[in-house]
Amino acid sequence: MATKLKLGIPKGSLQDATIALFERAGWRISASGRSYFPGIDDDEIECMLVRAQEMARYVEKGALDAGLTGNDWVLENETDVEYITSLTYSKVSRQKVKWVLCVPEDSPFQKPEDLAGKVIATELVEFTKRYFASKNIPVKVEFSWGATEVKPPTLADAIVEVTETGSSLRANRLRIIETLMESETQLIANKDAFKDDWKRKKIENIALMLNAAIAAQGRVGLMMNAPKADLDKIVAQLPALNSPTISHLKDAEWVALNTIIDETIVREVIPKLKDAGATGIVEYPLSKVVL
Repeated sequence: MATKLKLGIPKGSLQDATIALFERAGWRISASGRSYFPGIDDDEIECMLVRAQEMARYVEKGALDAGLTGNDWVLENETDVEYITSLTYSKVSRQKVKWVLCVPEDSPFQKPEDLAGKVIATELVEFTKRYFASKNIPVKVEFSWGATEVKPPTLADAIVEVTETGSSLRANRLRIIETLMESETQLIANKDAFKDDWKRKKIENIALMLNAAIAAQGRVGLMMNAPKADLDKIVAQLPALNSPTISHLKDAEWVALNTIIDETIVREVIPKLKDAGATGIVEYPLSKVVL
């Protein structure tokens, strides 16, 4: 029987973003219906949909060889897993999320110490308990099944909630008084599985390609021809990921340049390159960038 890597894909809010990331990296995952075992166009991988909150436990136990989840849930469950790579993507943006301590805008509470003896609602129960215990602040931490933002002040005095942009907190008239942690998606592995040469190489290859797909987001390639006499002027206009690749042309007085830049500045850079003497400027999309 061929060796397979058992890979956990986060079910829920990260599911669509994760499947889209794998597609950009070269793997097509087809999750349909109620099946928890989506198909993937790689005979060496067997996927399973698992909630991010539970992923690290199953990876630690060996039910999964590897999986994607936030480091917040690894810390919440105090699991012993191998961290492979950070993957900064989420359901909304390519930024880290934050777990924040919030109170109503008109609340008198200004700092964590003000919440001594109060009730905190959160999904991140164990981490929150450890946080307040480390500060010797006695609080009651209650598990929240959802809609956490609407609980203060009636059902809780404060909440610990995850946020990407803060818009939901502002919409519910909540004020942040402390950031407990920043979190981002991690590719994690079972420690025994990572000692297996074949599985280790497969996991490392997945990490390489996922990072390459993330690195390509928001970037484009530029290639152009440049007279050697104007080369320094032209290169000065390139805020490159690395130094541009320069190739000699048949005409000894000309060179070709190839580089990668952020897509947001292309409209400013191309006219400057033209003015500096570049010709034959071509912009092209990128699917992966291996750093």
